[in-house]
Amino acid sequence: MSSPRLTALDALHRALGATMTDFAGWDMPLRYGSEREEHLAVRTKAGLFDLSHMGEITVSGPQAGELLDHALVGFISALGVLRARYTMICAEDGGILDDLIVYRTAEDEYMVVANASNAQVVLDALTARAEGFDAVVRDDRDAYALIAVQGPEANGILASVTDADLPGLKYYALLPATVAGKQVWLARTGYTGEDGFEIFSAPADAEHLWNALTEAGQGAGLVPCGLSCRDTLRLEAGMPLYGHELNTELTPFDAGLGRVVRFDKTTNGGAFVGRKALEQAAAEAETNPPRVLVGLVSEGRRVPRAEYAVVDAEGAPIGRITSGAPSPTLGKPIAIAYVDAAHATPGGTVAVDVRGKHEPVQVVALPFYKRAR
Repeated sequence: MSSPRLTALDALHRALGATMTDFAGWDMPLRYGSEREEHLAVRTKAGLFDLSHMGEITVSGPQAGELLDHALVGFISALGVLRARYTMICAEDGGILDDLIVYRTAEDEYMVVANASNAQVVLDALTARAEGFDAVVRDDRDAYALIAVQGPEANGILASVTDADLPGLKYYALLPATVAGKQVWLARTGYTGEDGFEIFSAPADAEHLWNALTEAGQGAGLVPCGLSCRDTLRLEAGMPLYGHELNTELTPFDAGLGRVVRFDKTTNGGAFVGRKALEQAAAEAETNPPRVLVGLVSEGRRVPRAEYAVVDAEGAPIGRITSGAPSPTLGKPIAIAYVDAAHATPGGTVAVDVRGKHEPVQVVALPFYKRAR
């Protein structure tokens, strides 16, 4: 078995006393101290994350947009330069291979950011699907480190180390910028439910950037944050996690994310990988919806965990938990689950089988938490 990969910030994390964990083949910080305190810092002040395990893939050339329209479910060629889009890559049968963010960095160039666990799958699929297009697919996973600063104070912290036009940088947009004297791609994106930024830099510049942001955030409550609180933050925000809410057995329509599938593409005659299967999935979701993704909130103390069964009043199985954890913001256990459509109405009560005991939970609409605008 090969050793986990290390990010450019590995030594820094260990110096900070982080608890490390193997995640998708990378040695990553799980927490630095209290994951609850890290979580609440992001909700109320700011948190600093190392996300260098994510997989960057560059697609460039005269037909880069057409290739991505063919390979992904989104209408990527319609994306404006220096804008970003959440999308998915599906198999021919409509199953989700990964969910992605695509950044258009130039007229003929895009950066596709894949989940660490699926980066090779996405790279291989894009490479195979590039046949016949005047475009090049390049593995840039070693070309970038990725640092995120997230939370209500993120804007002020970052503003102190850059002259970039942060007020003019819209959500899901990016720009080339200088941060703490280093050239980076600066994106207003994130996975926490808070406002914030993601900074793509050369790996050699990562430690300098981390230290500069840490110093800038000293008076604003900035703390280093690990993967554990990132998971509870995204859970509260109702954001899906691949391998939990998304997998190859589900289509975007099964996951309630059919909006990312663009059947109105004008390139390649509107054809894209998985279109036929996804058209069928869309029709079935409209006329006979399968299980629906919902939020569950418990008044008790037992936490509904992934793979626990959801049952009705008679104890009959009606679904399963995909993600669950104590919510530091709500002060209650929460979970995301796929349940039968008949039991998916917000306000209803079902139960979760927690080690043989049926714990009542309330069905709620996602997300559990939404920041004030």
